[in-house]
Amino acid sequence: MDGILPLWKPKGFTSHDCVYKVRKLFGTKKVGHTGTLDPDAEGVLPICIGKATKIVSFLTDTKKVYRAELQLGIATTTEDASGEIIAQKTVSNFPTEDEINTVFAKFTGEIEQIPPMYSAVKVKGKKLYEYARNNETVERPIRRVEIYELVLLSPPDQTNHTLTFRVSCSKGTYIRTLCVDIGKELEYPSHMSLLIREATGAFSHKNAVTFATIEEAVKRKQETELLYPIQAGLPHLDQYFVDQETAKKVFHGQKLPRIMNVKTDPFIMMHKNEALAIYKIHPDQPEYIKPVRVFSR
Repeated sequence: MDGILPLWKPKGFTSHDCVYKVRKLFGTKKVGHTGTLDPDAEGVLPICIGKATKIVSFLTDTKKVYRAELQLGIATTTEDASGEIIAQKTVSNFPTEDEINTVFAKFTGEIEQIPPMYSAVKVKGKKLYEYARNNETVERPIRRVEIYELVLLSPPDQTNHTLTFRVSCSKGTYIRTLCVDIGKELEYPSHMSLLIREATGAFSHKNAVTFATIEEAVKRKQETELLYPIQAGLPHLDQYFVDQETAKKVFHGQKLPRIMNVKTDPFIMMHKNEALAIYKIHPDQPEYIKPVRVFSR
């Protein structure tokens, strides 16, 4: 029971709720998610099962695509619709599409963010939301993230004071914070009123499955058919195919002579259609490669 389950997380579930439910459905404890998605949000949440749990950190590193809605005029404690209102301003002069696009351009590329207080970022060994719940203040670290694309999806809704946009971004990007910062540029308090993760890495809404689909597959004993192979979650890494003899060495985690015709570091060692391990150039002996993860049988 090894592979990646491209789950469509429903609203109201935490990422940990999803892991717990998948463990029960698949009858295994070796389950991990690949990047927290807020309870109020829905969308693609790849779940790693069995040997695939060894690539969780690599999947977390992949590009994410979101559809989000920003509401002008109201700021909240959590930067989304679930928080308490902390600031309000009448939207008397709704920005034009040109003004919105000009602001969007400022947030495209590498930007700095200060993570929200209601987040799992750790400061001095304690999660920020723990400080927030105790009404404590703490200096939050500035993080650098990258916005690859930021586009308005439809004409702004002037009645509800909302903007709907799609954003493609690097790991660690807080869309809630992006909404708040865009609002500041438009000179209004704001918050994120809707969030849908449309894609993470190679997985999108097109191949994601719901819990209803999974439960039906379990009844038919076909749940393994929903799993994607480990390499499907690593499209950003090169693949190098080895023979049977080398495959044995890879499974034993042996250091090997450096392979020159791979474009990424690390990369995947493959035998036939099976991912054997992730290797990288040896940091102390650059003429060799060493294993980062071995997917032993």
